[in-house]
Amino acid sequence: MATQEKTPVENAQLKDIISHAKEYGFIFPSSEIYDGLQAVYDYGQMGVELKNNIKNLWWKSMTQLNQNVVGLDAAIFMHPLVWKASGHVDSFNDPMIDNKDSKKRYRADVMIEEKAAQYENEGDVERAKALTAEMGRLLEAEDLNGVRELIIREDIKCPVSGTANWTEVRQFNLMFSTQVGSVAEDASTIYLRPETAQGIFVNFLNVQKTGRMKVPFGIAQIGKAFRNEIVARQFIFRMREFEQMEMQFFVRPGTEMEWYEKWRDTRRKWHEAIGVPTDKLRFHDHDKLAHYANAALDIEFEFPFGFKEVEGIHSRTDFDLTQHQELSRKKLQYFDNDLNEEGKPYGNYVPYVIETSVGADRLFLMVLCSAYTEEEITEGDSTKSRTFLKLHPALAPVKAAILPLTKKDGLPEKATEIFDSLKYDFNMIYEERDSIGKRYTRQDLIGTPFCIAVDHQTLEDNTVTVRDRDTREQVRMPISELHSYINKAVSYRSIFEQLA
Repeated sequence: MATQEKTPVENAQLKDIISHAKEYGFIFPSSEIYDGLQAVYDYGQMGVELKNNIKNLWWKSMTQLNQNVVGLDAAIFMHPLVWKASGHVDSFNDPMIDNKDSKKRYRADVMIEEKAAQYENEGDVERAKALTAEMGRLLEAEDLNGVRELIIREDIKCPVSGTANWTEVRQFNLMFSTQVGSVAEDASTIYLRPETAQGIFVNFLNVQKTGRMKVPFGIAQIGKAFRNEIVARQFIFRMREFEQMEMQFFVRPGTEMEWYEKWRDTRRKWHEAIGVPTDKLRFHDHDKLAHYANAALDIEFEFPFGFKEVEGIHSRTDFDLTQHQELSRKKLQYFDNDLNEEGKPYGNYVPYVIETSVGADRLFLMVLCSAYTEEEITEGDSTKSRTFLKLHPALAPVKAAILPLTKKDGLPEKATEIFDSLKYDFNMIYEERDSIGKRYTRQDLIGTPFCIAVDHQTLEDNTVTVRDRDTREQVRMPISELHSYINKAVSYRSIFEQLA
């Protein structure tokens, strides 16, 4: 039983997934020809398709299924006072500790959480809760010396050196700063946004008034965020440049818990609807709430390195809008004339906010880990292993592959004709190299749901053989039915119906 979270090198399953992601064009180390840049990755030709499909599905799930949720795309650079109001300038810190022997730096709170997870895995749940609670108390009191003593008392050692020769615990601000201005001495310090939520809050009234929105309503956004993570690891799970998909839902004060529970359940159903096994998901309620929240939980997925947060659901109260209102001296209030219809006096109020925040990169990794499948198959008298990506067809980078059986006898021309008839509606691949079996295998490895074989019978009766990725079963059908057959499988409709 592990005592620390395993690194990619130590975790065989994650190592295989990372290798697969690179070999088949999903994820590349950034600047690899220059030996890369730690915790920064590029999405390859298959990865960008999968990530775009994930983002598009999330976007439509928010804005298309909910008439009271609209979209926004705020700038990465924002006025520095935005981050003063949000608390990031003064308190967006991680407690860091260094091992004097290995010279490695770690997040002190993460090391303690890993120790608590070890106790929980060993069945000592009460000890795990007590350790987590004590850490929360020390961090809330800003007792960094107490945090160090807790690490020493729990005999937490550096996984590299194996020693407990620790430095003092220090706070490290995670925001990237830069200068804006044409002349150095006139430049002002601004920040790369560490989260996308603040762009929504400062545009609250712009969206509400121009869209004539009535509370309750939500604003959704997908965008890049940046955090100077000292401890960046576990592949794309924790990166310095990442993408967030957030929705801030503005509600009447006093109704926030009702909406908190609604979005909690809706978001879990969404993860299940895209094919994530139910037993791989769990809710984790926050023991220690952030200063702005009155309720918070994480939706966690069981990665190869353990259960970790994929999405956060938070009841943020009126903290953000109130902070921006006070510092900007601009009213960020909503006039609720529906109150009069309910027999209550008209009035302005600062709405409360329910937040759903999911990392696109973590979601990508969750989907990849869920889809990565190794199985034993029997063919005749022999048994062999098979690896494929069991992606939901709606998310798969390529929806179908057109494969002429040979490169002659008019089969390529017929296959090209079929490809051209489908390419306007689906992302397709045409391939004629190697045996049909090898081509099936290549498509399995990138998660293509359907392979369409064009053979000599196709020239006679306009039928093709369609192979299913998951079952490997093959069916014969007319070319005229291909579009509806593929569309039914890859459409978002089946997912939306589960959320209705």
